[in-house]
Amino acid sequence: MSQYPKLTIVVPCYNEEAVLHETMKQLSEVLESLIQSKLIAKDSTLLFVDDGSRDKTWQIIESASARHPFVKGIKLSRNAGHQNALLAGLTVASEHSDCVISIDADLQDDIRAIRDFMEKYWQGYDIVYGVRDSRETDTWFKRTSAQGFYWLMGKMGIQLVPNHADFRLMSKRALEELLKYKEANLFLRGIIPLLGFPSTKVYYDRKERMAGESKYPLKKMLAFALDGITSFSITPVRFVTALGFVTFILSAFVGLYALIEELAGHTVSGWASLIISIWLLGGLELMAVGLIGEYIGKIFKEVKRRPRYTIETNLYKDEKSSFVLSQNSDTMKT
Repeated sequence: MSQYPKLTIVVPCYNEEAVLHETMKQLSEVLESLIQSKLIAKDSTLLFVDDGSRDKTWQIIESASARHPFVKGIKLSRNAGHQNALLAGLTVASEHSDCVISIDADLQDDIRAIRDFMEKYWQGYDIVYGVRDSRETDTWFKRTSAQGFYWLMGKMGIQLVPNHADFRLMSKRALEELLKYKEANLFLRGIIPLLGFPSTKVYYDRKERMAGESKYPLKKMLAFALDGITSFSITPVRFVTALGFVTFILSAFVGLYALIEELAGHTVSGWASLIISIWLLGGLELMAVGLIGEYIGKIFKEVKRRPRYTIETNLYKDEKSSFVLSQNSDTMKT
């Protein structure tokens, strides 16, 4: 057994043909540097997870794996979503690694922080969060909505690391505990802080995407936020209950007022107010039914216990290879 930890860098990929060659090149250089600094073992690897891509992402991974022993890959049979693809990579990596770092394929997260991750690991931390130092590169809307999301999650009692996505290091024992969580509604940013192992943060500046398009447009971001809230808190349901109670009290007062006006002989035309009230209450009822339906839908998914992903091809071989990364990293440009 090596005296240095074996690191696996897990990279979920979905239609990343435009950036994948450069991503492999830069990450291989990071591995080489860490090995030379004696921070990781020589048989550390890169593990790329193809999440049902429609372009040549898998062909690139397969070709690189055939040429370079430190490049591994798994192919999911269909698009399972970013969180499930990441979990698939973490599950496979847990069988072969002492620690795992997850990072997105677009390398907007600063790979220079990986060295800081490993230094924190050597200091005894089981979980190291990569946290954005600022959000100046974001639009005003994205920056404001993100701050609002973290504020709302905090008010609901959900422990999140602000400005942290899925750029993190996890030790083997932390990863093993994570894999005990079997829920279908996966929200890793909320689950990992629940593990309770020694953790710390590394701050970095997020870069612009090298090429291609963002895989998280506004619609997906809103869906992701809603999924995170409803996966970890029943506060929205309690809010709807409280809203219904307040509406009932207000309706009682309005009814009493109408009765008094009727007894006093004051007849006031109230068509507009009546219609507005009906629309308001109807909208509140539909919102409440939809919110409760969201929770019922999650229960529906959980009780079926279907697999969260299916691995079609696994190129990860548990083999001990004594290789020199410096000889291979130069060829990653091709």
